Amino acid sequence: MVEQSDRAPLLDWEEVPPAGPTAAFPSPEKENASEPSPANTRALGSTAPGTGWSTSPGGAATVAAVVSGDTSFTGAVVHTGPGWDTQNPKGDLGFHGWEGVSAKDHRAAEWEEKDQIVAVFVVTFDTRSGNMVEWCLPQDINLDGVEFKSMASGSHRITSDFIYFRKGCYFGLACFANMPVESELERGARMKSVGILSPSYTLLYRYMHFLENQVRHQLQCPGQYSPLEAFYEDKKALLPPAGNGLITVCPTSAWGATLNRCMHPEMKITHPAGCMSQFIRFFGEQIMVLWKFALLRRRILIFSPPPIGVVCYRVYCCCCLANVSLPGVGVAVPEFRPFFYINVADITTLETELSYVACTTEKIFEEKKGLYDVYVDNQNVRTHRESLQPMLRLNSADREKYRKLSEQRQMLLYSQEVDGDCTSSEEDLFILFFMEQNNRIFQILSEVAGSADPTLTTEHVRAMGLDPQGDRGFLVDLLELYGIDAMLVIDNPCCP
Repeated sequence: MVEQSDRAPLLDWEEVPPAGPTAAFPSPEKENASEPSPANTRALGSTAPGTGWSTSPGGAATVAAVVSGDTSFTGAVVHTGPGWDTQNPKGDLGFHGWEGVSAKDHRAAEWEEKDQIVAVFVVTFDTRSGNMVEWCLPQDINLDGVEFKSMASGSHRITSDFIYFRKGCYFGLACFANMPVESELERGARMKSVGILSPSYTLLYRYMHFLENQVRHQLQCPGQYSPLEAFYEDKKALLPPAGNGLITVCPTSAWGATLNRCMHPEMKITHPAGCMSQFIRFFGEQIMVLWKFALLRRRILIFSPPPIGVVCYRVYCCCCLANVSLPGVGVAVPEFRPFFYINVADITTLETELSYVACTTEKIFEEKKGLYDVYVDNQNVRTHRESLQPMLRLNSADREKYRKLSEQRQMLLYSQEVDGDCTSSEEDLFILFFMEQNNRIFQILSEVAGSADPTLTTEHVRAMGLDPQGDRGFLVDLLELYGIDAMLVIDNPCCP
């Protein structure tokens, strides 16, 4: 979270301090809702998106709490990793002030304050060469393809945008601007993007304002890189002594520390974690269709013409729909990876991906059906796979879940307006709503599979909040994907 100041441009990226001593720590719910699934040591009991994939050999392992009730759960989160002690499972995770924070949590907070900027760069559009990296630090970093990721196809039609993207094991945020100029050489328009790379996308929002200022600065004063140089020197990540190009990743408990539960309005429109309510209002009941595809780890591609920034938020929100906090669930299934913005240069990478969510401005992807399972164009969700098409139809259980979600949201808004209650946010509500729903499904499936008679009945399905008939195909696919040894027996739909 950054704010503009009247100070010199070199200092314009200074961050806003938290409102109080408790602002540095999230609630247990928020922390679990943004847990990552490291690549090398997959987090048991958490399939939530967050920091991306661990780039250190000993990533954090997580055992999250079991949800009980509608929107609350209790328990402990255990984090392990290089240089970090295992937390006492009986410890209190509900931080109420610095006096209740352990030494380990102090260390996590201190670590979190350290910035993890891997690179800073400027991309420009040249009328003869096209998109090109104009300047970067460090100078020896591999930025191949960044010139296309940070300046989306079709951006010449708009004046500004921001773009989240993935570059190898890193995530990037770039701010784009287009300024008219009286120059025949530039064909009347100057277009640039200023961006950064980090091992985590959850902290990139901090620098949105700085990047917006800098891209305008680059348009008006091309070639003046002093503020960017100072920014990089102050925020750059420390590479390990091995020199293998990998970054030591912060323990997962620290990544959520900046997500103050009572977030400033500015953060809600600049950080992916602050956009779940807008996401659900945009899709309405169709959110239940996306939820099923997310839980089945399908490849979801979202198309939109520029600007693409808000669509990058929808990518993040899709990943949040698949959060599960039951220990051991999802260990053997593909990770649900947010790719954010992609273009034709990513086709080769996508051909090998088993599960992802991405967005694009390039219509050509619609014809490349081998690259995706679900295609989202505006609010239209469709699939070319015949086996998945029944899931596009909303059933009574879907509508009932959406009704409950809407009711809970209205109650939350009422409590915030009348009582001034700022202890919970819409994002908390939405993320926990789907996590509780997912946990309930897998809890019942686990109990049935472990019983003497591993048979799923109509009563079991209804207890999961699913429709015995309308969700039959969804359940069959779920059992197969997650390797759950249970047999589905549902009454004949022709019978009363």
